[in-house]
Amino acid sequence: MSYTVTSKGTVTIPAEVRRKYGIRKGSKVEFIETEEGILIVPIPRFEELFGVDREYRDRILQMVRDLEKERREEAAHEKSEL
Repeated sequence: MSYTVTSKGTVTIPAEVRRKYGIRKGSKVEFIETEEGILIVPIPRFEELFGVDREYRDRILQMVRDLEKERREEAAHEKSEL
């Protein structure tokens, strides 16, 4: 298989490869340089890494967002005290 790189540096990953490796819109991939060339490796989503069921995914993501918000607010408060 050979594909053309666009002027913006993008290459289309063939549909059969995307299906095989679970790559879809918004998926992250990593480029790894080897002696032979470049490997494109899909980065698993958070829930795939830890086997999180879909019913708990939203709760976990909301907890992470809440923690991030709390830390931003604490940092802003500390900065205002300076």
